[in-house]
Amino acid sequence: MALNGGIRSGLKLITSNESLLSKSVSRGLHATGVKKMGAHGHDEPFYIHAKHMYNLDRMKHQKLKVSLGVLTAFSIGVGVPVYAVIFQQKKTASG
Repeated sequence: MALNGGIRSGLKLITSNESLLSKSVSRGLHATGVKKMGAHGHDEPFYIHAKHMYNLDRMKHQKLKVSLGVLTAFSIGVGVPVYAVIFQQKKTASG
């Protein structure tokens, strides 16, 4: 019986707080303004996103960076499955 009374008083407390909150809260959608980048050392025509974002022809040391990226992706793509197979075989052999 005491538990039932406690639940009722808790519900009354929640509903009374809810009615107080509903009066002061307004629902709506808002957004902040767009921040301008200003003069912070950005190369403005090449810093804009979209069509100027990935100018690979302006990249310094392009051949080195692209070949290292391809080699890294290839070695991860081959190395992870090989390691997984070896690890799995060791697990089943010892168990």
